[in-house]
Amino acid sequence: MMVLISYDVSTIDKLGRTRLRKVAKECQNHGQRVQNSVFEADLDYSSFLKLKNRLLKIIDPEKDSLRFYYLGNNWGKRIEHIGIKQTYNPEGTIIV
Repeated sequence: MMVLISYDVSTIDKLGRTRLRKVAKECQNHGQRVQNSVFEADLDYSSFLKLKNRLLKIIDPEKDSLRFYYLGNNWGKRIEHIGIKQTYNPEGTIIV
């Protein structure tokens, strides 16, 4: 299932900047960055729950926020991209 993950982490103090780096790194390990704090992740449900649990352990819910948008398996018809950054196919071949 395709999930869109967005976050807003308070960076007022050093702990916030550390949380921001950890959230970004965790998202990069499981998805593709499409905006500064927005990732698309094509995961099975079990992997998604593990990622969500890791992110919830990192953030401070009193200062930060996470949003998960469940696009499901038919996500291709729910995304329209316009603009400069080229789109990608998460189900296609990935070159590392």
